[in-house]
Amino acid sequence: MTVFDSSFIENFAIDTWWAEASWEEFIALVENPAYADGRFYYHQGLVRIEMSPLGSRHGRHNSIISKTVSFFATVRKIPIIEFANTSFRQFGVGEFQPDLAFYIGSGLRVPPLIDEAIALDLSDPPTLIVEVGAESVGDDLGRKRLLYEQSGVQEYWVDDLNSGEVIAFKIADGQSGRIQQSRVLPGLEIATVESALSRSQTEDDTKINLWLLKMFSQG
Repeated sequence: MTVFDSSFIENFAIDTWWAEASWEEFIALVENPAYADGRFYYHQGLVRIEMSPLGSRHGRHNSIISKTVSFFATVRKIPIIEFANTSFRQFGVGEFQPDLAFYIGSGLRVPPLIDEAIALDLSDPPTLIVEVGAESVGDDLGRKRLLYEQSGVQEYWVDDLNSGEVIAFKIADGQSGRIQQSRVLPGLEIATVESALSRSQTEDDTKINLWLLKMFSQG
């Protein structure tokens, strides 16, 4: 197996896209114990490892978005399966580990329950991907967006912790365009997701859950 030379490993910069790397070199880096707690991305020969500590705001937003999507699908009886912080690997091409990934609808090749990266040559790509970030927002809207455009994902949301805005994109034919209502969850307004996130600053989960159920039952 190809490995990075010691000087490359010593100089490797986290939380940024770094260097031209072969797929074999990327896998060697993934298997390096020094980055055991990292989140890995690979796109067109570039590697990104995110190891910044995740604070309570990130975790809270992650949880609220998860509830909002799951509650909407449940009330509308839409089949859905969620994965959090899971690695998806297109062998020899790319890898990503988003905050949230959802398989929405029936007839999909949903990944098996295993303790290694999901092989996208054996499973379908997630229907909806969500990234939550503050310092990483520029990258979430940039290269990660390009990565998801090429990975067969149908919809991509970026939760900007700096502005409180959820920026959503539909993806088709390798291109993305901004939307205000979900295409994969018809009837779910992105503004409703933002409202739930805003409420989380002052309300507990029970109040937010009851509000979401009321909102979604009215449709």
